[in-house]
Amino acid sequence: MQSLAPAFLDQLKFTASQASVLKTLGEYRGKQELYAYQTPQILDSLRAAAMIESVESSNRLEGITADRARIEALVLKPTNLANRSEEEIAGYRDALALIHEQAEHMPVHINTVLQCHTMVNRYAARPGGRWKPGDNLIIERYDNGSERVRFRPVSAAATPQAMAKLVKRYDAAIHQDHREPLVVVPLAILDFLCIHPFDDGNGRCSRLLTLLMLYHAGYQVGRYISLERVFEQSKETYYETLDRSSRGWHEGKHDPYPWLNYFWGVLIAAYREFEDRVGTIQSSRGSKTELVKAAVGRRIAPFAISDLERDCPGVSREMVRVVLNQLREESLVALEGKGRGAKWRKVEAKNGG
Repeated sequence: MQSLAPAFLDQLKFTASQASVLKTLGEYRGKQELYAYQTPQILDSLRAAAMIESVESSNRLEGITADRARIEALVLKPTNLANRSEEEIAGYRDALALIHEQAEHMPVHINTVLQCHTMVNRYAARPGGRWKPGDNLIIERYDNGSERVRFRPVSAAATPQAMAKLVKRYDAAIHQDHREPLVVVPLAILDFLCIHPFDDGNGRCSRLLTLLMLYHAGYQVGRYISLERVFEQSKETYYETLDRSSRGWHEGKHDPYPWLNYFWGVLIAAYREFEDRVGTIQSSRGSKTELVKAAVGRRIAPFAISDLERDCPGVSREMVRVVLNQLREESLVALEGKGRGAKWRKVEAKNGG
């Protein structure tokens, strides 16, 4: 709503550094097509890994968790749902798959937003695809048990009109005024989160809409690298920049730059990872070690060797073992458990005294 008002967009000014970031992202968009023709088998492996990571990370950001093996089963094959968490995960899986497959046929309209929310909640007891029935608050909770109201979203009564205005202004900014999508998309997501149109599922829907809008703008890195994982790996900054950029939003006096800079940084990180992974796979100069190390670095939860095999197509299991043993000797990873249930985990670095 507020961020996409023409007057607000007109007054935005960007530094030389920010312009350089936008130029770099445009160059990445141009290069992504080269890989699609050169390494189709590798891209298939990356797509599968990204799907699993996206489902896992987007739900985990909302406190919805499950064992990694269960998530993989839920994503890769029909599986009976055992509990509420798995219902949430399966719903996100379906919505994500729809966007990956049908993005070009899904305009950013009210019905699309409601459809995403319906699919996220399709296996849950509560109904999806409806605006929030009552006012909601964004609460920040602290370890000592205290909490504060971080933001008061748009009221329930005003939500339908606010969402209608958001999609109308998004459409005008992109298709009529031909504004830069890398500016319009993150601002649309900021406004969506400030409206907070649903009683639950706003974060997950915002990440689905992010992927959809980026697809429309030609930025397809989310097909191969999980943007949700990059958001989760930087979740402190994710929430901090949303907090900073939402202050004064209702009055149209907010500062969008913290969120814009962070959003662009996520895209840069995703494209660099994509280029590194595909480029490393293509290289024949012994760079498989670096590929495995990078895959370990991206891991948040404990992982199995089979997880790294999926993350590193073209690298043998024996090679993965060699690199893991090397990292263990360097006290960078540790092995927990024995046998088929054994898991590796990263060892947190200790600050020097």
